[in-house]
Amino acid sequence: MKVLVLNSGRSSLKYQEIDMETEEMLVKGYFERIGQPNSFLTHKVNGVKHKFEHPAKNHEEAIKFVLSRITNPHYGVIKDLKELAGIGHRVVHGGEYFKESTLITDEVIEKIKECRKLAPLHNPAAALGMEACKKIVPNMKMVAVFDTAFHQTLPKERYIYPIPYEYYEKYKIRKYGFHGTSHQYVAQRVAKLLEKDVKDLKIVNCHLGQGASVCAIQNGESVETSMGLTPLGGIVMGTRSGDLDPSVVTYMMQKENLTPEETENILNKKSGAYGISGVSVDFRDIEVDAASGGHHAKLALDIFHNSVAGYIAKCIVAMNGIDVLTFTAGVGEKGQDSREEICKKLEVFGVKIDKEKNQKIKGEEAKISVPESKVKVFVVPTNEELMIARETIKRLEK
Repeated sequence: MKVLVLNSGRSSLKYQEIDMETEEMLVKGYFERIGQPNSFLTHKVNGVKHKFEHPAKNHEEAIKFVLSRITNPHYGVIKDLKELAGIGHRVVHGGEYFKESTLITDEVIEKIKECRKLAPLHNPAAALGMEACKKIVPNMKMVAVFDTAFHQTLPKERYIYPIPYEYYEKYKIRKYGFHGTSHQYVAQRVAKLLEKDVKDLKIVNCHLGQGASVCAIQNGESVETSMGLTPLGGIVMGTRSGDLDPSVVTYMMQKENLTPEETENILNKKSGAYGISGVSVDFRDIEVDAASGGHHAKLALDIFHNSVAGYIAKCIVAMNGIDVLTFTAGVGEKGQDSREEICKKLEVFGVKIDKEKNQKIKGEEAKISVPESKVKVFVVPTNEELMIARETIKRLEK
């Protein structure tokens, strides 16, 4: 039983085909610059990368070409598309419409489009990918898997904002949370490593990359998370501000005569660790600059570490305890120094890591806490595509 996972961006398309009998990734690829004359596809199969320069005016043309590659005798892994059990589509925002993964219909696509104001960069692209697939493979079963769905278990007192309640009723302004597939995958994986039922664990997962969020997982469900109405909220990120005093935003707008769009651009793309350091959007570059005496770079890292540790503490309070702390995504998996600094601030909760072992772990699965640590600490590489494939099969079997 094979599943194709699609992640449609505004001008890009990522994909993986996964054999669900073994959960092995068979082929993966990345189509870039869709809509531009120099669009191209990087396609990896059997450990070998192939690059195809192929014009794709839109997602329909890009998906057609991708499907031709995965069924190609030289570059593919199946002979016919009928070998696919279905296609799973990643969708960033499901609003309050979708509390779980769902079969894709015309009505579902319209609801996803309605959520575009909450995720203007992502939802329209996801809808384009679905509509393209409906034209190319009209009889293929498809499932929408939402980043927000995992957080639909948040208690109301943790997702309602302290603003006039009418704005929630009128516009559904509330905390939604993101990176749900990643948080869910890591929670399930670490439970398996510990040979325990995920429902018996209190887990705080730190998905730390360019976009970053922290999530409290109790009884296998999200009960607190850092991102909010949009992926801009929560902890400090690569270029995103995270949480702010709301008056900072209005004050900036008044002083700089900024429009809402200009302000949002600053908060999303020019803030965070990059905005403070002035060095780079890449944490590795910021670390290098800090090590060579860059004061702003060091300040950016200190603020980032404080921000993450502070939200971990909030998650611990939400669950009235913690059993496991996990790190995942780019910085979480490969940022040894950041992991150490964050954990150092959590010693009050009984977190203690093996510093030497932590320094050796870069991108692989490992336990990094010492035996006497009250909280077990793991690095667990995320696999959102596999989680999407699992959700796709689960929904199709229903």
